[in-house]
Amino acid sequence: MKTRLIYIILLSAMLTGMAEAQGPVIAPAQGKQVILSGGTIHTGTGEVIENGLIAFSAGKITYVGKSTGFTGDRSKAEVIDVTGNHVYPGLILPNTNLGLVEISGVDVTVDNRETGDLNPNVRSIVAYNTDSHVIPVVRSNGVLIAQVVPSGTLLPGSATVVQLDAWNWEDAIYRADNGLIMGWPRKSSVQSRYASEMPAVQAPAQGESTYDRNVEKLEKIFTDAIAYSQLAKPADYNLRLEAMKGLFDGSKTLYINASESKGIIAAVSFAKRHGVKEIVLTGADENAWAVKDFLKEYNIPVILSDVHGLPQYESSDIRLPFKLASMFMKEGILTGLTYSNQAYGYNLPFVAGQVGAYGLSREEALQTVTLNNARILGINDVTGSLETGKDANIVVSAGDILDMMTNDVRYAFIQGRNISLDNKFKQLHRRFQSKYSQGK
Repeated sequence: MKTRLIYIILLSAMLTGMAEAQGPVIAPAQGKQVILSGGTIHTGTGEVIENGLIAFSAGKITYVGKSTGFTGDRSKAEVIDVTGNHVYPGLILPNTNLGLVEISGVDVTVDNRETGDLNPNVRSIVAYNTDSHVIPVVRSNGVLIAQVVPSGTLLPGSATVVQLDAWNWEDAIYRADNGLIMGWPRKSSVQSRYASEMPAVQAPAQGESTYDRNVEKLEKIFTDAIAYSQLAKPADYNLRLEAMKGLFDGSKTLYINASESKGIIAAVSFAKRHGVKEIVLTGADENAWAVKDFLKEYNIPVILSDVHGLPQYESSDIRLPFKLASMFMKEGILTGLTYSNQAYGYNLPFVAGQVGAYGLSREEALQTVTLNNARILGINDVTGSLETGKDANIVVSAGDILDMMTNDVRYAFIQGRNISLDNKFKQLHRRFQSKYSQGK
């Protein structure tokens, strides 16, 4: 009873906060042509255009280049002078619970997993909350696209790529159900990075017998899914197996989360043996680096999630999380970045800036959160870089977007729509700035 009362009080406080600070209004579809003139354009492909111009119409980029080279009609366009500013592709946040988790400590605001181990038919997108107060905060720092993924154990469900300015989850869809998440079971004990300072602790992870049972579960459902995918008209429609069919024809990517070096090899080998065409390793860290040659051999992209985290082991280089992106990219492995905590996803440009200080050029660092992530998510045909014909997902910052000291996002466009950059943080800042300026 007491716990329920606490939840009621928290929920009432949330509703009151929502009433006081509503989310930004969703931007309408682009009307007339927009021209951003005079800025420094970072295309996301490595090219930098000084005194550049980018034009877009009906949500698509129609020109990117020098201002002097533009021959289009400016008289009927909305011309925005961005001289002295920097123009970037919209940043992309992969492998996140954004929109599925609002306040992790309040159960009624968490909808990121279903019961059971094998739920490939679960669609994360139907639980995506476009009214989340977290989304405008993340968006106001230049993150315009996200891959929303479910949480769970073995096969928690499908991931969907969304754009972050929508009235409902149907409107938010950018690329629907284009990937399945697989968590490979842990076999060995967790090794504390402070093992020399603490007594040995029995790992909370699974024992070997549990590991074997879980691998058997995966073996069975993948074997069944392969057989099911070969039926032109199955007599019995199976939602779970139907959701897995795309893994075997390349229309869906398998995103593997494996926390051990041996587990990475086992998981990728398992997927390859079952004919999975597209594979990505998520949550990559120094354990993935230990098997870099294996990943390179099978052309497996990686997503790093803990750039601002600690190394895995006491003996590790303390700066290794900052260096890994450069190390993987120099090995020719496609590398993207995410931020492990969705509530702080607005830090995405800053982790890119961090890896840029440890072996990458500024433009290469930008690619880890733009074009590389687009390629990993299979959406590089429409976004990830500023190129003619792609969606006008564009961010304008007064300073370097990857530098927390100078990052100052002035404009953001999603498919040509000039979206609001307001958010609850800014509203609270204005409110209390006004309060204390009045001596209250």
